[in-house]
Amino acid sequence: MQTISHSQLLFSFSCRGFGTNAKTDDGHPSASVTDEDVNTNNAPNGISKTFLHNWSPPRYIWRGLSVLILAGQVIMKVFKGKIHGRNTLQQLERVGPKSVGVCLLTSAFVGMAFTIQFVREFTRLGLNRSIGGVLALAFSRELSPVITSIVVAGRIGSAFAAELGTMQVSEQTDTLRVLGSDPVDYLVAPRVIATCVALPFLTLLCFTLGMASSALLAESVYGVSINIILDSALKALRPWDIISAMIKSQVFGAIISIVSCAWGVTTLGGAKGVGESTTSAVVISLVSIFIADFVLSYCFFQGAGDQLKNCI
Repeated sequence: MQTISHSQLLFSFSCRGFGTNAKTDDGHPSASVTDEDVNTNNAPNGISKTFLHNWSPPRYIWRGLSVLILAGQVIMKVFKGKIHGRNTLQQLERVGPKSVGVCLLTSAFVGMAFTIQFVREFTRLGLNRSIGGVLALAFSRELSPVITSIVVAGRIGSAFAAELGTMQVSEQTDTLRVLGSDPVDYLVAPRVIATCVALPFLTLLCFTLGMASSALLAESVYGVSINIILDSALKALRPWDIISAMIKSQVFGAIISIVSCAWGVTTLGGAKGVGESTTSAVVISLVSIFIADFVLSYCFFQGAGDQLKNCI
């Protein structure tokens, strides 16, 4: 599909108007300036016009810009209070309660796998009282928010991109505009709000179950008492560790929802384009989550490092 810029439209309109303004003696319009004259007298302009007509920015550039534009629009809608409440509640139920099962299951097995990796080594070194602190810090700072975001990106982000991509290629978003509804109010903002609200609670649930499964495995397999693990975790944890996990999960939720919605509303090419947008949205969301996790961890925990002293 070729797009025509405003300058090209204005150029063609001005040429038509200029060519029909002059009149002959019998009152009929005369073509005083023909297309050949325009092309001959303005050869450089014709070359630049053809170049601009055929050139289009790379897809990754305007898709990246669409993420920023969509994020700004959502922020403005939230500040103005233009939120579709019913859609927001529906998306909140979808992101939250309907995603709890897979998030908890993933967190439990990741926690047990993480426990297997280091509990035996710690027990051999006589550091049983540090096991709970290491588990608590690892889950609260990194594992719980990142694992929850990965699961939500695969389950919810792909659904967002597929739904909005299908609506875009079938021109349903244009129908909303014709009916007087703003697609950002009706489709995008509810999804972004629901993801940012639900993800912190999912992270807390995953943190709790991950710690519980790790403590049960450590006691049943390696003989480390649950009381020792819980006491060590309480001594190592600080309120900022839980707050940072909540902040991280909110940032990750915003990344997942905005990227997925932006990739959905910029879908082209029918069913094939919908599949490509869905896959690309999940990949970009995951890469963005890892980058944001590094940046936030560097900012939050650069001066940390003495919390395990209380567990020894």
